Amino acid sequence: GDKYVREFKDGMMNGQGTYSYGKGEWEGDKYVGGYMNGNRHGQGTFTYANGEKYVGEYKDDMRNGQGTYTYADGGKYLGEYKDGLMHGQGTYTYADGTIEKGLWKNGKYVGE
Repeated sequence: GDKYVREFKDGMMNGQGTYSYGKGEWEGDKYVGGYMNGNRHGQGTFTYANGEKYVGEYKDDMRNGQGTYTYADGGKYLGEYKDGLMHGQGTYTYADGTIEKGLWKNGKYVGE
């Protein structure tokens, strides 16, 4: 099953902790970082079983603020997130070296 190690407050995950996912959809994934009221919140690192990784800010259990997402194929996005999507200024470097730098909106590149 799932495993959470570290701080609780009022029966919910709060403060710094490590959550390892057991059987099911998220099996093998791991989050290390901040929690507030049971949700990922603050600075954290989410490592996916498929080799992908996100390092950055969370708010209300979603990627929000500055972060870096490294994809299994070697691509990497460095920039702003809103509600879990690339949103704001950012740079996506594809595995082949192609770079898209500029403004992102709702997960899509909209230009410089």
